[in-house]
Amino acid sequence: MTRNDDIGYVRAALATDLIGLQTLEGSLDGMSAAIDAALDLIIAMEGRLIVTGLGKSGHIGTKLAATFASTGTPAYFLHPAEASHGDLGMVQPEDVILALSWSGETRELSDVIGYAKRHGVPIISLTGNGDSTLAQAATVALVLPSVREACPHNLAPTTTTLLQLALGDALAIAILQRKGFTEESFHGFHPGGSLGAQLKHVEEIMHPADSLPLVDSNASVIAAISELSAKGFGIAGIIEDGELRGVITDGDIRRYLERNAGATMRGALHDTKAGEIMTTGSVTLTRSTIAGEAQAILQDRRIQAAFVVEGERPVGLVTMLRLLNRGTA
Repeated sequence: MTRNDDIGYVRAALATDLIGLQTLEGSLDGMSAAIDAALDLIIAMEGRLIVTGLGKSGHIGTKLAATFASTGTPAYFLHPAEASHGDLGMVQPEDVILALSWSGETRELSDVIGYAKRHGVPIISLTGNGDSTLAQAATVALVLPSVREACPHNLAPTTTTLLQLALGDALAIAILQRKGFTEESFHGFHPGGSLGAQLKHVEEIMHPADSLPLVDSNASVIAAISELSAKGFGIAGIIEDGELRGVITDGDIRRYLERNAGATMRGALHDTKAGEIMTTGSVTLTRSTIAGEAQAILQDRRIQAAFVVEGERPVGLVTMLRLLNRGTA
């Protein structure tokens, strides 16, 4: 066996998975009524989405519970074996159960099904067998298409678990969109890590007003250079009556001096006003701009900093270094 063989095996497995996903996509029209009913149940529930399953389906269920919870649908994973030993007490009539089993005959789910029937808890099944005990007991049966496993022996759950994951994630995203879950909503559920950093508002991470490099438009070029050096941001805001009129960057100064290499130092640095060499129409941000959006703007415009304004008044400064230090990348 060679490394080329290894790559071939990987390609073959991925190709089989892709066929499985294409088969699922092609079956959606026939599943549309069941999908709509499942979404309606979850959105209308007053409690939580209880996700359950055993083995590989259980692992997928754990991930799906996390996806639903992180996108605004209260959810947790209930292990069916633990459910039979007391954890069923956590399930309330206002909840909805999402039960995963490819065969639909997982014995350990029987107590969960029985409890749901006794207490009127709706069941959504996610299975590959529409004639199974689970599908028949479900309020809504989501029946996945028959596919071949990526396993060359067609035994190890691979493509089938991928379909469970794909449809479960798709349901969570559909609910997110129907509820109008926004970037701001994400921030509330993801305060930590890179995602949390990207979803912070600019006002949470900007350099505050008292540290801003600002120069009056009537000040000299040398005064602008002094402010650039003192504050160390590589940019200075040029203001008139407290309002931002433009910016001067280190690059602007270099280009200005190159253009005026033949001028006297006094004329170039002391007699010329900052407002005469500033760049107008500069990029600005608002306090409510999302940090990830701010980073994308800076990268797209190939600049290292932008002022945060309120009306036309500068109230903060965001730099690429600040964004990276706060973990937005």
